[in-house]
Amino acid sequence: MNSAWQHLTLVNLSARQWMESSYLRHVIGLLKNWRRGSWLMQWAEPMGGLLVMLLFGVAPFASKDLIGILLIACAGFWAMLTLSDEAETGTGITPIHLIVILYWGIAVVATAASPVKSAALEGLIKLSLYMLLFGLLARVLRDPRIRSALITVYLIAALLVGVVGLRQWFFGADALATWVDPESSLAGTTRVYSFLGNPNLLAGYLLPAIVFSAAAFFAWKRWLPKALAATMWLANSLCLILTFSRGGWIGFVVANFALLILLVHWFSVTWPRFWRRWALPILLGGSVALVSLAVIGLPPLRDRVMSMFSGREDSSNNFRINVWMAVIEMIKDRPIMGIGPGNDAFNRIYPSYQATGYTALSAYSIFLEVAVEAGLIGLSCFLWLLLVTFNQGWMQLQRLRQSGSREGFWILAAVATMLGMLAHGAVDTVWYRPQVSILWWLMIALVASYYHPAGRPAGAEQD
Repeated sequence: MNSAWQHLTLVNLSARQWMESSYLRHVIGLLKNWRRGSWLMQWAEPMGGLLVMLLFGVAPFASKDLIGILLIACAGFWAMLTLSDEAETGTGITPIHLIVILYWGIAVVATAASPVKSAALEGLIKLSLYMLLFGLLARVLRDPRIRSALITVYLIAALLVGVVGLRQWFFGADALATWVDPESSLAGTTRVYSFLGNPNLLAGYLLPAIVFSAAAFFAWKRWLPKALAATMWLANSLCLILTFSRGGWIGFVVANFALLILLVHWFSVTWPRFWRRWALPILLGGSVALVSLAVIGLPPLRDRVMSMFSGREDSSNNFRINVWMAVIEMIKDRPIMGIGPGNDAFNRIYPSYQATGYTALSAYSIFLEVAVEAGLIGLSCFLWLLLVTFNQGWMQLQRLRQSGSREGFWILAAVATMLGMLAHGAVDTVWYRPQVSILWWLMIALVASYYHPAGRPAGAEQD
């Protein structure tokens, strides 16, 4: 049984051997002679770090076009690094990379088989840019200094976004769209959106910042940074709650519960037996009680939560249900390879299936979206990617826990954030927005950056 699990999660797979048998080995190092003579390329890794810091620093404030240009720059820089690499073949390649490559291959086949090939090709290009960003991130984040700097840049940007959102709550903000059922008791409630222009998107953007600011409280050494981390967590948590995004709230609860469980596991190694046994039930029970009291005591929060269980009586629920039913019919018609990647392909096919008056930009569920784009084969690969990533995250977390490295808090936060983003993405459409998509690939790249091949002598990460 254990052997089967190791094969499924690629624990014992040698990425180096895979690379040696792959055609990619003929591409790596083509420009290594040029790199040897380049003074600037001596600083290649820090330059890559600065590039991704720029992307994550401006993402919530920039247009899609600017984000697209920065993604192209990241892809080009990754290609330049790879073509000029002198590292040992297979260095930096992890089991997560291999599943990402496999998913990209499935997306290519889905594009070729798509009934709307030109639209699917646009989606494939976007997906490729995100995957190349993952490749660059997984490489440069192996340096703990770059990793810490990038996380800090994102947290500072998110704090500014959260503060502006709180300001909208206190001083009011014009609704840019109809986000609340006009017949509900929340019809006059302000839903903050900050620089993102949409409360659901804002919630999706802030969710990782909330988890990572909590992790930063433990990872950062001095009390002034710890106070800043606590301020970030409080401000962004309040802002996310005030988006009144039900999907965002679901992600918030899931991510924070996962974070609590992982933190208890991390610290319990030094605790007495009583606390090792009872700390988790006490914390989870207290958290459930706190959430319950908040829902019961705050009418706007209570009304919004109860609307989740009102079925088709709530207009937002009814809209999503109608979209989901139409998407399921799309999947039934093309179950193997789907319609091709991207929301452009979706927008070309969906109108033939939609119920009258229920136009949609995507499937409003990441799992249905993957299935409709890349078929059940693509969905299986996506689930496999999640399985391998979570397993790698758990393994590296155990290794760092044993060595007592503070770096473990970042991988702990990445795993909790992924769970929260999956919970939010299961009922919403924010994953197609670049501000959220780049954060998803950052989480996967963070886990990959800690990869420790089996058989290599263990050692603590730099602290």
